[in-house]
Amino acid sequence: MSVATGGSEAAGGGGGGNRVFFQSPRGGGGSGGSSGGSSREDSVSAAAAVVQVQQRRHQQGKVTVKYDRKELRKRLVLEEWIVEQLGQLYGCEEEEMPDVEIDIDDLLDAANEEERALKLQETLVDCYKPTEEFIKELLTRIRGMRKLSPPQKKSI
Repeated sequence: MSVATGGSEAAGGGGGGNRVFFQSPRGGGGSGGSSGGSSREDSVSAAAAVVQVQQRRHQQGKVTVKYDRKELRKRLVLEEWIVEQLGQLYGCEEEEMPDVEIDIDDLLDAANEEERALKLQETLVDCYKPTEEFIKELLTRIRGMRKLSPPQKKSI
């Protein structure tokens, strides 16, 4: 939408100063004082655009509510801690770290603590530093966490 200004005398208005006319990008009227039907159409289309934006914001809000934000935050903090600890265990920065993948959901699927510890030991088999403290602390931190499942799509 473009904005054009015109003098009040040209528009036939009674007040002093300039008037602002909104012109449709489709071209057409709006110059001078002829703002009969097009300004109504513009205001209706602008109102429709506002409603669409509000609906999109509302829909975006629904997406984030499907996940428990508190659980997501805990998961993020845990993942950052894991990366930091792996950097210390391997003695390198994140970019130089060997391809080590610790899947929290996979650990949560394990039947018990011993099975989780075995999975972690298998993952960290090529680490030259002792991993027992890391494994023990990680198992403590994931205790009570829930597995995250992707949101289910609603059928129409």
